Amino acid sequence: MSDAPGPVTEGRVSARQDRLADAALIERSIGEPGCFALLFDRHAPAIYRYIARRLGPDAADDLSSEVFLIAFQRRDRYDRARPDARPWLYGIATNLISRRSRDEVRFLRAIARMSISPAAEPVADQVTQRVDAQALSGQLAAALTRLPGPYRDTLLLVASGLSHEEVAQALGIPAGTVASRLARARSKLRAALGGDNPAQVREE
Repeated sequence: MSDAPGPVTEGRVSARQDRLADAALIERSIGEPGCFALLFDRHAPAIYRYIARRLGPDAADDLSSEVFLIAFQRRDRYDRARPDARPWLYGIATNLISRRSRDEVRFLRAIARMSISPAAEPVADQVTQRVDAQALSGQLAAALTRLPGPYRDTLLLVASGLSHEEVAQALGIPAGTVASRLARARSKLRAALGGDNPAQVREE
């Protein structure tokens, strides 16, 4: 008699894995590498969007895969006290982006020249107030190129939906530093945009 699980049993195992916290799933993947695919399914779309906003869709195709390859290789070092792996994955993505800072600046300058960018619009929607996001996307992209890299990282991670604490985890900095960087980034954007107040970026 075969010990292989039947379709019903496999379905129950899959359902249980779907409910596992990221940390538990990563721990299980050390002995069962195939489990890591579920972590990819959960977070790959958001990581892709984050990279695409900063480097464009072509780079996002390659780098989003690299993020999960690095995560898989380092999964035995993951801090299992943190049930949500999003900050860890965004941190890996941000480190990869930082190595291509010149590409990011070129991408943002191209957006500024065109004055239109679907990739930049989600950011514009969250960091501008009382100004049409479509019309402002070029200005915003130009302003982002003038932000120091750490400020840009912090602003765009918060704009991607991470809380201050999650951004701190992603960047390996204190939460207070996140708040001060974000305040300075907003101030610099406000000046670059001619005094229009950046909206309160979504925070937890």
